[in-house]
Amino acid sequence: MCKTIIKAAILMAATTLVVSGCSLGRQPVTPEKNPNPWKDDYTSVSAMKDYRSWGTYNVHDPACRKIGDTFYLYSTDAIFRENKEEAKEAGVPLGYIQVRKSKDLVNWEFAGWAFPEIPAEAVEHVRSHADGEGATNIWAPYLVQYKDKYRLYYCVSAFAKSISYLGMAESDSPEGPWELKGCVVKTDSTSVMNAIDPSVVITENGEHWMVYGSYFGGLYEMQLDPETGLAMRIGDQGHCIARRADGKKDNIEAPEIVYNPELKKYYLFVSYDPLMTTYNIRVGRSEKPEGPFYDLFGKDMSEETNNYPVLTHPYRFDNHPGWAGTAHCGVVNDNGRYFLMHQGRLSPANHLMDLHVREIFWTKDGWPVVSPERYAAIPQQEFIKDDFVGEWEMILIRDSKYERQLWAGQILWGEGELHDNEVNVSIHYTFTPDGKITGEQEGRWAYSPEKGLAIRIGEEEMQGLIPHMGQDWENEMKTILFTGLDSHGFSVWGKRVK
Repeated sequence: MCKTIIKAAILMAATTLVVSGCSLGRQPVTPEKNPNPWKDDYTSVSAMKDYRSWGTYNVHDPACRKIGDTFYLYSTDAIFRENKEEAKEAGVPLGYIQVRKSKDLVNWEFAGWAFPEIPAEAVEHVRSHADGEGATNIWAPYLVQYKDKYRLYYCVSAFAKSISYLGMAESDSPEGPWELKGCVVKTDSTSVMNAIDPSVVITENGEHWMVYGSYFGGLYEMQLDPETGLAMRIGDQGHCIARRADGKKDNIEAPEIVYNPELKKYYLFVSYDPLMTTYNIRVGRSEKPEGPFYDLFGKDMSEETNNYPVLTHPYRFDNHPGWAGTAHCGVVNDNGRYFLMHQGRLSPANHLMDLHVREIFWTKDGWPVVSPERYAAIPQQEFIKDDFVGEWEMILIRDSKYERQLWAGQILWGEGELHDNEVNVSIHYTFTPDGKITGEQEGRWAYSPEKGLAIRIGEEEMQGLIPHMGQDWENEMKTILFTGLDSHGFSVWGKRVK
């Protein structure tokens, strides 16, 4: 009898400890020093001769694929200090489409350039329709693996015009050499759409669908022939799947389409606004690869309306100048673990282009959200309530209200720095052991492994926020982070700093 009572008392005490959030044999997680894997400011290695050091530098419009145990990243050949004469003098094999590879998504090796020159057919098309202008670079590459071949899609264009050529090349290796296979779709000044920024998804029954487009007419989707990788129907330019409000002024571009087999949905990531300043990522989803795609509030993305949720936006945590241009994403599925890559432009000048890799998490109702900090391979662990007691920096993402003069959806030359009300800044709050939040506003917080983190600040309630371990890049600390959405469809980010 006594043994039974003692066992019951022990079980009751253990249950009480779990409910109260005590450590059950370990101390609560607290921020601890952890050096960053690389610096954000790369001006010291920005000369052409330093190209082998550009692992995460000079990255613009990234697209990523995992092949075997290696991640391959392809990007527009945008270089902070591009100088063709300097490259020639240094013996740099300057080319077009930058290629990188990594085993861990943190440390990247610059593997060179895909093409030695811009394909002649693309140059001829663009310049013949643009009075001899344009076709000075290759934009937004995208890799598809099909059977034993690798297909590299690319686009050549005239800036601020809908005159573009979207082509494809093949190789037996993700590192080339590449054999040109022809044009997928091309546009000119009479076209409604613009043939840039390709992304391809392969369905479970083997269909190939390509999404492309930009400011000019929105985003379009067309079916590809799996055997050739080119258009299923000659001359097809596809159907419209995404536009935005005030599309004659404001920009939408850079689609990325991916399939989540666990959720059985197709996700369409898009980028809004000028690429150097308030660039931001939004997403919709569909049960079919060809759409229609709907946003968080059930709006059809092909209608002229702005869509939500907003996953990234220019931001600044303390002890850092901040980031602009946080969009044009690629998404990679690493055995059911998803990562989003995009450029980040280092403020205040916003000319340095760093690779940002963020882990994607999925809300309970099937929407992707991204970590507030870049991925640094920090091991994950289970949390208890005591882990959240302390000081936090939080960012509640909001749209910019500043009105700029734009040209084809982009900023005018010389206006690349962010205004104060275009960047989302952090606010400090303290989470107390009794579930209170103190700081600029008062509130409450609660955590359970089943429901995640819940926060109420003022009138705003945020449920199901997802905690995870990560790197505090601004303070070089390993710490707890969280991400999720508020009731308006904007990202909510937090990191524990003390």
